[in-house]
Amino acid sequence: MAKFHLGILTPLVVFLLFVAEVDSTWWFLSQIQLSAVGARVICDNIPGLVRKQRQLCQMHPDVMISIGSGARVGVKECQFQFRNQRWNCSTIDRDASVFGKVMLKIGSREAAFVYAISSAGVVHSITRSCSKGDLLNCACDPLKRGIGRDIKGEFTWGGCSDNIRYGSDFARKFVDARERRERDARALMNLHNNRAGRKAVQKHMKLECKCHGVSGSCTIRTCWLAMMDFRRVGEYLRSRYNGATEVMMNQEGSGLIVANKNHKRPTRSDLVYFESSPDYCLNDEDTGSLGTSGRQCNKTSLGTDGCDIMCCGRGYDTRRVLKTTKCECKFHWCCYVKCQECTEWVDEHTCKAPKTDTRNKRSMNHRRNRTFLINPHP
Repeated sequence: MAKFHLGILTPLVVFLLFVAEVDSTWWFLSQIQLSAVGARVICDNIPGLVRKQRQLCQMHPDVMISIGSGARVGVKECQFQFRNQRWNCSTIDRDASVFGKVMLKIGSREAAFVYAISSAGVVHSITRSCSKGDLLNCACDPLKRGIGRDIKGEFTWGGCSDNIRYGSDFARKFVDARERRERDARALMNLHNNRAGRKAVQKHMKLECKCHGVSGSCTIRTCWLAMMDFRRVGEYLRSRYNGATEVMMNQEGSGLIVANKNHKRPTRSDLVYFESSPDYCLNDEDTGSLGTSGRQCNKTSLGTDGCDIMCCGRGYDTRRVLKTTKCECKFHWCCYVKCQECTEWVDEHTCKAPKTDTRNKRSMNHRRNRTFLINPHP
């Protein structure tokens, strides 16, 4: 039986009251801990939730804990997958948009990935909570009973199969609620990528079995379905990001079509986008880009983590730092590993800040030129 305490987190409520609703989404749940929730008070004050989401929050406060956990899992995996890129899935503390305006304003590949990985994180977290018995209205998959069959032959369903159906259905109702109010291109893009995230988790299920028989033979098997580690989902969606399809609204305004007729139509598991990505080199309030100033880079790498690419040609600073690492590890019978601590001086390279904000400079020059043309004789 799931235990759930309904308490009121007064400091949290006060904080939420001062967070703006502008440019906010349910992603904000990743930045607050919902270990104890006064449902009516908290649900009404979490920024970024639409009416349908608030209703679900009030009706299922226990599931909100899983949704918050899933949002954090999605953020963490996003940051791992893009740790060596100019855009590294940075979040902004106490900002209701979480990832900055760039994810909400621009329908880019990065936005596609964020929507997909966030949706996947929620599915994974809710489903895991079902299996652990943490939720009031769901448990293990009730349909996995009786006899099953795979390439090895028959087996008996047993154990606790992850209830991926419940996790996917609840995630769809909650995560898609905002986009279902609109029918513009961005809403359709978000819905497509949300679904791709759910399907990524569904795709990464594995059959686990326990053998029964004389001397460990496998004459009888008991099996159950389990979700794979979320890292596998993240890697899969990262591959979808690399092959994302550019789309546009059709003439009827009812759906998305490929922007390039020579490209194949995206499947429900593919990611889609309709705007080019900014270069993410500079801090830009208009796009929400945080820039790469101060980011660590690899001096010898020719890849995206290399200083040439990461620093956008601005150069880098080098400093000597003392690092402590585990070394000379030995296995002792039985059964532990003992390591020494070694220290060494290493070079650490970080991207230089831009000398001047070239974008603002271009904008100022444009305004000056425009004023000169209008008033040639001031």
